[in-house]
Amino acid sequence: MSNSLASMRGKIDSAEELHSVVRTMKALAASSIGQYEKSVLALADYYRAVALGLGACFRQGASAAWMMEHDGRTNAGAIGAVVFGSDQGLVGQFNEVVTDYALQTLAALPGKPAVWAVGERVHARLADAGVALMGLFAVPGSIKAIAPLVGQIIVQSDARLRGGGLRELHLFYNSPSAGAVYAPLSRRLLPLDEDWCRRLADNPWPTANPPEVLGGRSPTLRALIREYLFISLFGACAESLASENASRLAAMERADRNIDELLDSLHRRFQRLRQSGIDEELFDVISGFEALSTAHPVDADRNAG
Repeated sequence: MSNSLASMRGKIDSAEELHSVVRTMKALAASSIGQYEKSVLALADYYRAVALGLGACFRQGASAAWMMEHDGRTNAGAIGAVVFGSDQGLVGQFNEVVTDYALQTLAALPGKPAVWAVGERVHARLADAGVALMGLFAVPGSIKAIAPLVGQIIVQSDARLRGGGLRELHLFYNSPSAGAVYAPLSRRLLPLDEDWCRRLADNPWPTANPPEVLGGRSPTLRALIREYLFISLFGACAESLASENASRLAAMERADRNIDELLDSLHRRFQRLRQSGIDEELFDVISGFEALSTAHPVDADRNAG
């Protein structure tokens, strides 16, 4: 019985230690979600400034089609894509959802896809699906690490675009959703959408003094498009990280509830074992007293008298 009680106590202690770890991970995930969501909101003013600059370029005769032709890009290249996933587990179906969505979307596009994967787990799933992988990037561990990652993606994708190896660039990531924890999204970054470019050109300048593009349209437009790519990739990465932590938070909440139920069950079993041990000890005492009384009845009567 003592061995059973000790074993049960060991199980309770282990469950309580795991409970503490789960609650710590819940707190970290909840804190990270807020930081990444704030970083996405902080991009709004930056994006507005870049959009105004692009609109000014388009109003003065530049166009997305001209920019693509100027870069020497052709229709013979592959369909490039960047897929954001995770390096770590405990995120439910996070990587499966974005991978399946990316594969389904890319399969509907003409041409063979070439993919950059952000995260070892999504990279493994894409490799299992037979997708041509251009590279693997580690998932940023903080907001400060997002910008260097985005810079690496832009450098590698731009080199392929300039060389004619790619004709389009798409983006796949999980985004926080109000109705669910997250939902997969996709965007075509390049070539720029013509309707979007037209809307930017039609938007009025916020002041009475419209700007002029100095130094030539080509370098200015190229710089603004690069900033547009940076904003798009940074926002997608931040939203993916927020979704990853939201998925981890949901998984930890489920684990928290399961551990609570397990601890409750273990405590009940421990109390039953303990009470059973007490009952056995009392039974042994009573049985011993009755045995002594039966073995020495005269002494028992004399003592009673």
